[in-house]
Parts: sequence; C-alpha cells; structure tokens
Amino acid sequence: MVLGERRLPPPSDTVTAVGVDHVRLSYLYADEGDLEGLESLVHREVQDGSPYPAPPTRRSEVLDVLAPAEGPKGTHHLLRVIADGDCIAAVGRFTSAPATDVEFADIFTIADDGLLAGCRRFYSVTTG
Repeated sequence: MVLGERRLPPPSDTVTAVGVDHVRLSYLYADEGDLEGLESLVHREVQDGSPYPAPPTRRSEVLDVLAPAEGPKGTHHLLRVIADGDCIAAVGRFTSAPATDVEFADIFTIADDGLLAGCRRFYSVTTG
C-alpha cells in the first residue's frame, strides 16, 4: 500500500489506538537516540511507495524521517495527533541546538497490527 492509499476495510479502532501509541512512542525513542526501540515500532514489510520490496538492509522511510542518519539531533514537541483508520497525523515543533526551531506535520500509515508502515514529513514555511 502506498502512503495515502486507503485500505478497505479500515483497521479496527483498537488497532488505530495502538498505532497512535506507537506514533507517540516513536518520537520519544527518536529523541533519546534509541534506534533499536524505534525499529521495534516499524512494520517488517515497510511500504515506501515503491512497487518492489525493499532490500532488508535499506532503512525504512519511518526511520529516515524520525532518526535521520545525517542532520541535527533534537526534541520533538507534539502539539496534536489525529487518527483516522490507518492514517495518523502528528503536528508539532522540532527543536535542536544551536537555534533550530521548525514546525512539522508527519503523516503515518499503520499496518494491520498497528506498527508503523510509512511516514512522510512536511515542514511549515513562513513568508514575509
């Protein structure tokens, strides 16, 4: 399944609630640098938008978004988490030293077991 593609029927409310817990926990693990904990929340058959299965050594897009191999380490401050079926949106602010402060929206897709199957990040752009 590709991010944004709706699954019929949607997962149960219980699975969606588990997915919300996994999303919240993923930010804690990312902020603490606990890559093993973060990986435990990612579905083994990660969806990345490609019609072909990913090689086992490839990082998933969930890990690329929440714990990038390059870039600043910092803290995610969640403002809102919104869930609907297999789609969970998390809106917040990412801060890191020395003075990075950026608003983001992450859109997660969850698998049938509530694990994270996909993630895309969008940043806020201020103008004028």
